[in-house]
Amino acid sequence: MSVFMKLRRNESRGHSNRGAEGVGDSRIRRIFPVDLTHGPQSCGPQWHWLQWICLCPVRSLVVRLLGMFLVVGTVGMAHACPAFFLRVPQVSRALCQQAALVPSGATSVLGQPLLVRDVAASPAQWRVLVLGGIHGDEFSSASLVFHWIGMALRDPLDTHWRFLPVLNPDGMLRRPATRVNAHGVDLNRNFATPDWVREAPLYWERRTRKDPRRWPGSAPLSEPESRYLAEQIRTFAPDLVVSVHAPYGVLDFDGPLRPPTRLGRLYLDRVGVFPGSLGHYCGLQQGIPVVTVELPNALRAPPPAEMRRMWGDLQRWMQNTLPRPASKTTGASAPQSAPVSGLH
Repeated sequence: MSVFMKLRRNESRGHSNRGAEGVGDSRIRRIFPVDLTHGPQSCGPQWHWLQWICLCPVRSLVVRLLGMFLVVGTVGMAHACPAFFLRVPQVSRALCQQAALVPSGATSVLGQPLLVRDVAASPAQWRVLVLGGIHGDEFSSASLVFHWIGMALRDPLDTHWRFLPVLNPDGMLRRPATRVNAHGVDLNRNFATPDWVREAPLYWERRTRKDPRRWPGSAPLSEPESRYLAEQIRTFAPDLVVSVHAPYGVLDFDGPLRPPTRLGRLYLDRVGVFPGSLGHYCGLQQGIPVVTVELPNALRAPPPAEMRRMWGDLQRWMQNTLPRPASKTTGASAPQSAPVSGLH
């Protein structure tokens, strides 16, 4: 079966989220030997004061909020590792802290900060924007971005990298996690492509049969997350965008230049563009090359050796393909080491 047929089949069915509920649960249990979020039956005899609190629904709500606060605080004392870190596979606390993510100044629908990390060589020939987690149930995409931050710190390759590991934190933090954001919008169908008002709803109705996982929204760039990314593309002015997804196990490409034929075990298989997609918005409309990495599993990240191989293949392709303008400076905007306001 061709990749395109797989995509069409999954447009109507969607890949399963089965198993996503347990990602990160063991790490939470190591922090809390008693589950503070499931009522009085979870309070053991060694936690008498918690038993008393859990007897009242109002007090139980207080416990839930306290538990969320303590989990985030315990995990993130050094560099404020975000709550979604607990759900990302193969990302240790040390790797999360090394990433040193900072708030961008933009937030999700539910007020979660959209976190970013810049790693810039000096001087830098290119600007590259790398993002994961545009769909909240694709945990492995965020994991790959976290690992690539560490690799860029060791070898930035004459590049100013800007990493956004999770563009859709609301979807990732839901249980079960969702492809869409808190408004039920597929962010990768919400970008302002030509004739979006007609084409995006038409595609959703006829091709996906109104699949709620692929609703493009009420208007282009209606969501704070997609508006933030569009603003990043405008102000950062990347020479390349790398968007990480799962679980189709292919490499896709949109835009000018010669595409990479492979990254690690992923081989090029161009599957076309969709109304409102990032590849359409950047690659075709703005002429910015977009490499789309489709990992083979949404819940399990590739082995470390494979992630390194993919990183090396990407660097070699960049060196052999991206133009090297003599007049290019380090970047259109400074590396974000502190919160930036006014982005949405």
